[in-house]
Amino acid sequence: MTDRTDRAEETGAGRRRHRRGALVSRALLGAAVAAALGLFALDGGSGGRSHAAAGETAVVAAATTDLPPAAAAATAAAVAQQAAPGAGGGAAPSAPVVHALGARVAGDGERTRLVVDLSASVPIGTFPLSDPERVVIDLPEMRFDLPEGSGEQGRGLVARWRYGLIAPGKSRIVIDATGPVAIDKAFVLKAQDGQPARLVVDLVRTSPKAFNAAVAHARAGRPRVQAAAPGSGDATRVLPVIVLDAGHGGIDTGAVSEKGDKEKDITLPFVQRLKERLDLTGRYLVFLTRSDDTFLSLGRRVEIARGQAADLFISVHADSAPQDYVRGATIYTVSDRASDAEAAAVAALENKSDVIAGVDLPETSDTVTDILVDLARRETRNYSHRFSEELAARLRDVTQLTINPQRAAGFMVLRAHDVPSVLVELGYMTNPDDVMQLTAPAWRERMVDATVQAIETFFAPRLAARPAGSGG
Repeated sequence: MTDRTDRAEETGAGRRRHRRGALVSRALLGAAVAAALGLFALDGGSGGRSHAAAGETAVVAAATTDLPPAAAAATAAAVAQQAAPGAGGGAAPSAPVVHALGARVAGDGERTRLVVDLSASVPIGTFPLSDPERVVIDLPEMRFDLPEGSGEQGRGLVARWRYGLIAPGKSRIVIDATGPVAIDKAFVLKAQDGQPARLVVDLVRTSPKAFNAAVAHARAGRPRVQAAAPGSGDATRVLPVIVLDAGHGGIDTGAVSEKGDKEKDITLPFVQRLKERLDLTGRYLVFLTRSDDTFLSLGRRVEIARGQAADLFISVHADSAPQDYVRGATIYTVSDRASDAEAAAVAALENKSDVIAGVDLPETSDTVTDILVDLARRETRNYSHRFSEELAARLRDVTQLTINPQRAAGFMVLRAHDVPSVLVELGYMTNPDDVMQLTAPAWRERMVDATVQAIETFFAPRLAARPAGSGG
């Protein structure tokens, strides 16, 4: 996709910096590559259209600095790993994992370039998204060995950027733009002359009209995922179905504590342990929306609950607040009107998950035309509130709750009209005492035990009415 001009700019700038004293990186990388690949020559490649814009050389030079020795060693190790012969007496080697080894942004308010160093070339796909203005880069699943805080500081047309796993086998980089931008170029340079492979994305300023047209064009070319049919679970089942949802995941880390603890890494172990405990009772069919560090859109989480014809949906999160003294657990249910300003703020924050991950949000209407759906929604919300009350009572015995532990707001993940649903904020990632509890297995065990008790009480009438010999 690139051309000789781009390659000359990239490699030329790198060679000049090598002559200024960055020879350690090439020595480390070259030795490892030579040992791993022998006399194998890396193909430089060329092609695509040529367009060297005025001033672009300076941008490229600033954006393609050589790797420091530590990163070069990591690159060498990754390359050597890919070149290693498969084990097991000639068995075919598994697909190598590509590593992102370093990244940088350079440019100004007219043209900005993002460069990511890779251990190998990969195919890429790019498209823009609006509300807010973003650029999405889709990649095969890879490991991001980037320094802590990478992407938090932007430059030029890039406000900030983030990265992570978006689905099994698929990673994503999402760029938050400072305004309407156009993707001028997006390509991957193969490794050459001791330099790693490089992902390069060039953004240029554009008009709102042109940006919106590009978004519409990209949207028209992407296939839509069809929602699961409601109630597609087993209609003859006897055991209640519970769907447990670990908030955030993959590219969406959720709230992060001062020490670097991530919300997504707290919610997953919690629901996994809760599922284990519920499975042991033999009285429920329990499903997880995610079982690993994978991103799921809010809509997909709802689809999973409805597709399993769930009798209860519990979404688990950890909160954040501007004040570090705020702490405690809170249980939320869905409502068209927020119970208070804080509930509305929490819902707005949780509803940003899809925006963070670069999910295209289709326009939807909240108008209810079916009276049966409206009645089902009212009944479902009554059940949701009942479970919220029971859960709050149980959690109060094992942890601190907020002053108003039962609240309601317009959470997108709770919008299934036929599935009783709650969202539990276990505590605050911004409070040191809460973080200490959230990361403590003993505290998690007490919280899980209290949640199991609440579930048992909630389903007690239904379990008592089961036919004799139905199990459990």
